[in-house]
Amino acid sequence: MVPLTMAKPGETVTIRKITGKDEVRQHLAELGFVVDGVVTVVSELAGNLILQVKDSRVALDKTMANRIMI
Repeated sequence: MVPLTMAKPGETVTIRKITGKDEVRQHLAELGFVVDGVVTVVSELAGNLILQVKDSRVALDKTMANRIMI
């Protein structure tokens, strides 16, 4: 398992694990980041990611993206 920040733009990955406090995991789940969910990396700039999750695009900073393991 590697953090989501290791995925390249255009790559579609499956979430394996989400780390962090309960509030952080709950917040990510509300944004659509759930275990076994599929996420596509749209673009990356300085470690910050724009992701396609289901039918919406979500921007995550590097620290949040590092908590999502793929």
